[in-house]
Amino acid sequence: MPAADAAPGQYQSRRFLLLYALAVAGGSVSYAPFLTLLLPLRASAMAGEATIDLLAYAAFTGAIAASIANIGFGWLSDITRTRKPWIVGGMIVSGALLQLVQLAQTPAQLLLVIVIWQVSINMMLAPLAAWAGDVVPDHQKGLLGGLLAFAPALGALSGAFVTLPGLADADGRLGLVAGLVAAMVLPVVLFGRPRPMPQLMVETPHDGELRGRVKRSAVARMWLARLLVQIAEAALFAYLLIWITGIDPTFGDNDIARIFAIVLGLSVPAALLTGRWSDARGRPILPLVIGSGIGSLGLVIMALADGLGGAIAGYVIFGLSTSVFLALHSSQTLRVLPRPARRARDLGFFNLTNTVPSLIMPWLTLAMVPVFGFGGLFWLLAGLAALATILLTTMPRSELAA
Repeated sequence: MPAADAAPGQYQSRRFLLLYALAVAGGSVSYAPFLTLLLPLRASAMAGEATIDLLAYAAFTGAIAASIANIGFGWLSDITRTRKPWIVGGMIVSGALLQLVQLAQTPAQLLLVIVIWQVSINMMLAPLAAWAGDVVPDHQKGLLGGLLAFAPALGALSGAFVTLPGLADADGRLGLVAGLVAAMVLPVVLFGRPRPMPQLMVETPHDGELRGRVKRSAVARMWLARLLVQIAEAALFAYLLIWITGIDPTFGDNDIARIFAIVLGLSVPAALLTGRWSDARGRPILPLVIGSGIGSLGLVIMALADGLGGAIAGYVIFGLSTSVFLALHSSQTLRVLPRPARRARDLGFFNLTNTVPSLIMPWLTLAMVPVFGFGGLFWLLAGLAALATILLTTMPRSELAA
C-alpha cells in the first residue's frame, strides 16, 4: 500500500464527494453547451459560409490556450497551496467573459474572447481537479471516479436545457450557462468542508533510482493510455454521424443524439458500480484494462459491420466501456502522480490528453478514410485502444494494487 495513503480507516465525507462531483459537473457545464451549441450558432450568424473555418480556428486556438492555462493555473495553485480562491476566481471571470461573446462583432473579436475565456475557465478547472487529490484517499478513488461519470452527462443535459424553446434568447442562454455553473460549483466551496488528509500531501520517498523509474513508468503509461483512448473517442464523436448515414441515409442527427444520450446515461451507474468494486477489491487499474479492451472490441465490431444493427451495437459497446474508462482514469491518475506539491501542475500535463486528440484526429482521418474507408480507420483506432490495454496490463505490479 502506498505510504501516502497509509490510513485506510480514514474516509472522506460523502457530503464532500457528492458536492465535489456536482462541481466537476459544473465544470463540464461551463464549456460543453457553449462549445457544442451556442458557439456554432453564434459563428453561423456572424460568418455565414465561413462558419466551418471560424469554428476550426476557434477549436485550434482554444485548445492551445486551454492546454497552457491548465498547466499554468494548476502550478500557481500548487505554489500558493490553496485551491478555493482560484476555483472561485476562475468561475467568476469565465462567467463574465462568456457574456462578452454577444459584444463581439467580427470573427477576430470572437476568437480573442474565446481564447481569453479558455484561459479563465482553466483557472477554475485546474485547481478543481487537483483538489480531489488533496483530500480523497486512494481507497475511495474508485467511488470518486464513478461519481465523476455524472459530469459529461450533465454537461450534455445542460445544452438541451438552455436551448429549450422560449426559455431564453441567444444572449440570455449565455447568462443561463454562467448561472448554472455558479449554482453547481459554489456549494462545494461553501459547504464541502472536506476532512483534512495530511498524509496525501506528504512526498512519498523513492527507494532509490529503481523505485523512481517504476513511478515514472506508471505515470507515462497512464498518460499514453488515456491519449490513445481519447483519440478514438474524438474521431467517433466527430465522424459517427457521417459513417452511419453512409450505411443508412434515413438515420438522422436526432437518432445519433439519442444514442449518445443512452450511452451517457448507462455509463453513470456502470462507472459507479465498477468504481465501488475496484475500491472494495483493491484493484484500481483492472477496470481501466477491461474498459480499454472492450472498447477495442467495440471498434472491431464497427470495422466489420455492414448493417445498421452491427454499427450501433459496436458503438454502444465502445462508447459505454470508454466512458467508464475515462471517468475512472481521471480519479486513478491521482494515485500515480509522484509529487503532491506539484499535483495540479502535473494534472495539467495529463489534461493534454483531452486537447491534443482534437489536433491529431483530423489528420488521422484524412490519411485513412480516403484510402481505406471508415473500416480502415476503425481498425487503426481498435489497435490504439488495444495498445492502451497492453500498456495498462504491463504496468509495474506495485502500481496495480491499492
